[in-house]
Formats: sequence, structure tokens, C-alpha cells
Amino acid sequence: MTGNEYCRLYAESPDKAYEALFSEYCDYVYAVVYNKLIRTAQREDIDECVSDIFAEFFFSYKRNGSDSGELKGYIGTIAKRRAINAYRSLTLHSERFSGENDDEFASAASDMDVENDSDKRETREILINKINELGEPDSTIILQKYYYDRSSGEIAEMMSMKASAVRMRAARALEKLKKSLAAAGIML
Repeated sequence: MTGNEYCRLYAESPDKAYEALFSEYCDYVYAVVYNKLIRTAQREDIDECVSDIFAEFFFSYKRNGSDSGELKGYIGTIAKRRAINAYRSLTLHSERFSGENDDEFASAASDMDVENDSDKRETREILINKINELGEPDSTIILQKYYYDRSSGEIAEMMSMKASAVRMRAARALEKLKKSLAAAGIML
């Protein structure tokens, strides 16, 4: 859902906008909160945190129609911050009674990091698109060399080229790729 879509729905009915937002992002927000609070909170605390996140979004998002981007990043940031605050609040309360310390914060996350996995997936898609933009034979050389870990000699044999030509094209293509990725905001 984009900011413009949300604003249009909000103009029709704030309830419709809230329901649409909740139905689209509930699972994502719940996963972020669950990931942060699984070892310290009860289910009611997690549910309350999720509700607080949607309430904060609903009351803080500026509905002036100037944001045409996806709302996932905005609501994800709210979710992450709220979950961390809830974690701190819950552990501070339990420390008073049990004497635990903040060293356990690192172990509070589960093995499943939805936000990080999503970022990696987007980065991979951008990388593949930028490699394909190099054109032939450069894209094939880069994929064979760095993805399939083939030597310049093997690639040269496959492509009916000399190994020295493959090395030269790979070096030039890699420089082009680095510049292209830097322009897209990805640094190698």
C-alpha cells in the first residue's frame, strides 16, 4: 500500500483506511514484534505492542498525500522501535526482581529475521538486474566467475574466447557493476 492509496482511503473513511492498513501489514508487524519479544514477553504483551504500533501509525502519519512510496518502511520502523522499547520495559521490570542484565538482549532474537531477509532479497534482485544490464558476454562472464566460481580458462573455453580476454572483460565489467550498484545505493 502506498501513501497515496492510504490517503485516498482515509479521505473516504478513516475506518476503511485503518482496516486496509491492518490487513496488509499485520503479519509483517507481528513478525517484527514477535522476533524481538519472543523470549521476554507473553502473548498479550506482543498483541498489545502490535496494537500500539498501528495506533501510533494512525495518529502520527501525515495524510497530506505527498508520500507516494510504500508504507512498509515507515510502519516497519515504528514496529522495530516500539518492540525494542517494549523489550527494554519488560526486561527493566524483570531485572528489578530477578537481577538479570542486558546481555541477554542479543539472545532475545529468534533465528528468523524477517526484516533482514527482506532487505537481502531486495539487494539480490537489484544485483541480478544490474548484472543483466551489463549485456553479453559481460553478464555471463560475471555470473560464471563469481556465482559458479569458474576459472577464466573454463569460461574462455565455454565462450570460445581467450582466458586473457575473459579476465580483462571481467575486470572491466566488475568496475561497471560497482559504479552501477553505487548509483543504486549499494556499496560493495
